Amino acid sequence: MAKSKSWIKAARLRTLPLAMSGILMGAALSSFDGGFQTKVTVLAVTTALLIQIFSNFANDYGDSQKGTDNHHRVGPMRTVQSGEISPKQMKLGMIVLILLSLTIGIWLIAEGTKGLHLTTFLLFLALGIGALIAAYRYTAGSNPYGYAGFGDVAVFLFFGILPVVGTYFLNTHRINPELFLPALSIGLFSTGVLNLNNMRDIENDRNSGKNTVVVRIGSSKSKIYHTLLIFSGMFTAVIFTVLNSSSVFQWMFLLAFPLFVRDLVKINKIAEPRQFDPFLKKLSLTTLLFTVLFGLGILFIGH
Repeated sequence: MAKSKSWIKAARLRTLPLAMSGILMGAALSSFDGGFQTKVTVLAVTTALLIQIFSNFANDYGDSQKGTDNHHRVGPMRTVQSGEISPKQMKLGMIVLILLSLTIGIWLIAEGTKGLHLTTFLLFLALGIGALIAAYRYTAGSNPYGYAGFGDVAVFLFFGILPVVGTYFLNTHRINPELFLPALSIGLFSTGVLNLNNMRDIENDRNSGKNTVVVRIGSSKSKIYHTLLIFSGMFTAVIFTVLNSSSVFQWMFLLAFPLFVRDLVKINKIAEPRQFDPFLKKLSLTTLLFTVLFGLGILFIGH
């Protein structure tokens, strides 16, 4: 039986801050518009973390089955690849995560759609199931979309647009078009994390037939792409605040920008792919810091 530390390793704790960022941003925006609900937000964070861990398990399993996780891989050795967790055990772990995600997720949707038509409940249920399918199909199953270069689109949607807008709606029962601006920020920063991961793994991915965006456009253009992702994410947050600013506190998130820029400068100087690895965690944590500062700025103005 696999040890607890192996399951913790497979959960990839450093990816979890990013999974919370979209939920926390949606919750902060709902507070800004006077619709924040504590229970809904706690359930949303829990569901997001469970789905992220499931995604990490599925990624561990899928890449090992397709031979992408091998001795040429630059990043940390995965648990199925190393034999710490057998494929059968990982499948069981994935089933447990699916059941937990659905249980908490259905509770979340029930709480967040009280008083609304049944079709709204069913729509969110479909989105939740879609998120689980997308998490699995990224690298597992036949013809995984991550191997065809569509991982960036999925991360942008499932880490940015959907958690921000979905959490906001479940709290407030309405949609404000302007909230798509900070949702874009979270989606773009999250896509940046995946891009760093793919820049690190470019050689092994290319040799394994995993045609990520980085493999398709090459390392030099991937750095330009990464720069555009980060600066675009910063820009959309600024535009939202310009449109909605009523206090200097709302600009607190700017304190995170020097960290984005500092790491971006270092990333553009990297020549050896393995050196990208520490910046995945840094960008995830900076994105979470940006989100927290953004939320605190809203709370301080008393909306």
